[in-house]
Amino acid sequence: MGHTLLGVFGLFSLNILLYCGHAQDALLRIEPNWSTLFSGEEVTFICDSREGNDTDWNYSFRRNGTSFINKTSENRYKYKSLSKKDSGEYQCVTHQKIHHVGRKESNNVSLTVADAPQPVLTVSPSWTRPGDSVTLTCSVEPPSAGWRFFWYKAVHRRSLNYYTYELLPGSTTGAEQQSYVLHGQTHTAGYVCRAARGAPVFYTLYSGLKFVWSTGVNPAASLTVSPHRLQHFSTESLSLSCEGTSAEWRVMMADEDGTALSCSNWGTMTGSTCNTDTRATCGKYWCESETQSSNAANITITPSAHVILVSPVHPVTEGHSVTLGCKLRTEILENVDFYKNDQLISNAGTGELFIAAVNKSDDGFYKCSGRKSPDGSETLTSAASWLSVTYPEEAARSSVFPVLLVVGLVSGVLLIVLLLLFLCRYRKSKGSGLSRTNQSAATDHMLNQDATQDKQHSSLLPDESSLTYSVVQLKNHKKKGKLDEADESPVYSDVRIASAAGKSRCVAEEETVYSSIQINEDIRVDQTGQHEKQPP
Repeated sequence: MGHTLLGVFGLFSLNILLYCGHAQDALLRIEPNWSTLFSGEEVTFICDSREGNDTDWNYSFRRNGTSFINKTSENRYKYKSLSKKDSGEYQCVTHQKIHHVGRKESNNVSLTVADAPQPVLTVSPSWTRPGDSVTLTCSVEPPSAGWRFFWYKAVHRRSLNYYTYELLPGSTTGAEQQSYVLHGQTHTAGYVCRAARGAPVFYTLYSGLKFVWSTGVNPAASLTVSPHRLQHFSTESLSLSCEGTSAEWRVMMADEDGTALSCSNWGTMTGSTCNTDTRATCGKYWCESETQSSNAANITITPSAHVILVSPVHPVTEGHSVTLGCKLRTEILENVDFYKNDQLISNAGTGELFIAAVNKSDDGFYKCSGRKSPDGSETLTSAASWLSVTYPEEAARSSVFPVLLVVGLVSGVLLIVLLLLFLCRYRKSKGSGLSRTNQSAATDHMLNQDATQDKQHSSLLPDESSLTYSVVQLKNHKKKGKLDEADESPVYSDVRIASAAGKSRCVAEEETVYSSIQINEDIRVDQTGQHEKQPP
C-alpha cells in the first residue's frame, strides 16, 4: 500500500513539473552571436519557450539577475546601441498567459561590450623604390568575426590644413581579406583603414595614419635638403626645398611616433622652402601639395659632440660613384671604420669610403666610427643611414609621369586651337554664303534693269552699228529696320561706246561718257521672302 501511494505521488509530482515548465527550460540566444560586441553595435535577444506558440507566453529579460524588461508579449528585445555598461549575464523567463502557473527560466548568456575598436594598419615594405608593390594589412583588436575591410588614401587639403580620406579602387563595398596590395608605388603617400560589420552597418574608427616612403626622385615633386646629407648636428640650420609641377607646397615631417607635422610647427615656410634654426628633430621629411608628394628623406639630428655619417639624400644610380664621410662638428677623426648592416667593411682610417660603381648589393644601412686623436681612448660611432641604389629603368619610370603630363597639356592646347580655327572658318564660310546669295539677287536685279534700260534708250544710239557697254552699280541705302522703303539715291552708270569695226574689248578713255540715271522702282519683300517689284 505504501509503495502504491509513493508511485502515485511521484507521477503527480512529475505532471506538476511538466505543467510548470521546469522539465524543459526556455532557451535564450543573441543575434549576432559574436563573442565580443563593441560600443555602438546592435544586438537582439531572442527567448524561446520551446513549448506551444510564442504568443502563449509573456517574456521577461534579466541582466545580472535583475529584470529590465518585465512580462512583455514580445519574445525579442533589441539593443540598438550598446555601451560598456551593458556587459553582463543575461537570462529570460517565460510566463504562461492562460493559467499563470507555467514558468520557465532560460540558460545564461554572457555578453561582453568593449569600446569601439581602432584597427591597426601595417605597411610592408615601408620604404620603396619606384614601381615596388606594397601590402597594407588591417587588423581589429581584440580579434572578432564578421568584419569587412576598407582602405583609404590620405589626401592633403591645403584649405583645411588636414588630411581627408579617399577610398582606394575596389574598396567601395569592403573586402573580407585583411590585406590590400598597391602595385607600382611611385611616391610617398599615407594610408588608413577601417572595418565594418552587421546590419545596420557598424563602422570602427579609422586606423592610425601610416606612410609608405618613396626613395625615388620624381621631377614632378622633389625634396632638396641643404646641407646635402641625411645626418646633421643639432646646432645646424637646415633648408628643405620643394620643386615640381605644383604651385603651392608644404614641407612635412613625421616623427618617430608617426605624427605628421607641417613646417609651421618646427620651422619657417617661405614660398616652397622651409628653414629651421635648431628645432629640427629626427624623422621623415617630404614635400606635398594637393596633387603631388615627393621623395622622403630620413633625417637624423645628432648632438654636436657626436660624430655623423655623411651620405647622400637621394638614391645613387647604379654604376655611379659615391663617397661616404665621417666627421665631427669641428675636429678631424682618426682611425675611421665604416660598417654596412653592422658588419665592418673598411678600416682604412682616411675618414672616407669611396665606392667607384654602386650596384644592388650596396643597398644597406651604413655607419662609421672613429677617434678624436690617434691615441684617443674614446671611440665615437654615428647613427646608421640607408644608402639607396636605384636602377636606370627605375629612373625612367619615375620620369614617365612628367613626360605624359607635358604631352597631355600640349595636345590639349593644340586641340583647342584647331577647334577654334574650325569654328572660325565655319562662321566665315557661312557668312560668305549669305553674302553671295544677297549679291546674286542684287546682280539679277541689276541685269534685268540693264536690259530694260537698253530697250528704252536703244533709239538714242547714234549709229545702229555701234555697241554700247553699260555697267550699272546700285547703291541701296536702306534705313535700319525699314525693309519696305525704296532707295531713291541716284545710280551712276559708266557707259563706254566703241565702234563695231574696232577692237571689241578695247576702251578709249576719251570716249567715256558719265550719265546720271534716276531709278524710281520700289522694291518690297513679300511674306515668302521673294523680292517683288512694285510699279511706279
